[in-house]
Amino acid sequence: MKSELVFKYFPNLDKVQMEQIDALYDLYKHWNEQINVISRKDIDNLYLHHVLHSLSIAKVQEFVPGSTIMDVGTGGGFPGIPLAILFPSVQFTLVDSIGKKIKVVKEVAADLGLSNVQAFHSRAEQIDDKFDFVVSRAVTRLDQFMPWVKGKFKKENHHELKNGVLYLKGGDFQKELMGRKHHLFPITDLFDFEFYQEKFVVHIS
Repeated sequence: MKSELVFKYFPNLDKVQMEQIDALYDLYKHWNEQINVISRKDIDNLYLHHVLHSLSIAKVQEFVPGSTIMDVGTGGGFPGIPLAILFPSVQFTLVDSIGKKIKVVKEVAADLGLSNVQAFHSRAEQIDDKFDFVVSRAVTRLDQFMPWVKGKFKKENHHELKNGVLYLKGGDFQKELMGRKHHLFPITDLFDFEFYQEKFVVHIS
């Protein structure tokens, strides 16, 4: 499955965005052969398992121009890179504690011409800025993740959803929420693929 998959669900992309989405496969195939950021067996499923999965966040909340987003534990740049393509007027800070993964992120962002992405070899707790949202893709249990991003949110809301975490998560994780107020958005309501069964965008404000 190639980039047409993304264009089906996001039909309003401009020419530059379409070219950037198209370029992702060759870029990740190239970098993945040097630094393993995606399972080698999974590279042919890049658009279904990684790009579209990342963009499920955009179906739940469109980011307004000028807003700021931090992607914690970005790995090779998911969900941050696909979201940065979709929202060129939004600033993305991609953070990972593994330096070689951030090297891939920086190279991919530079090759795509994404001037709205900055990437840091760092832990979330060491980033001093405040953000509208923190996004992440199942880097750890939610009860471990939330302390990492405590105090990282702007007070003023400019979105339909309240400032907070938008987390891509699968399976049974109710215990990890520890009673926190949250919304669950089943990804199968957004994209009609069996792969997304039991996968959610979790919003925690």
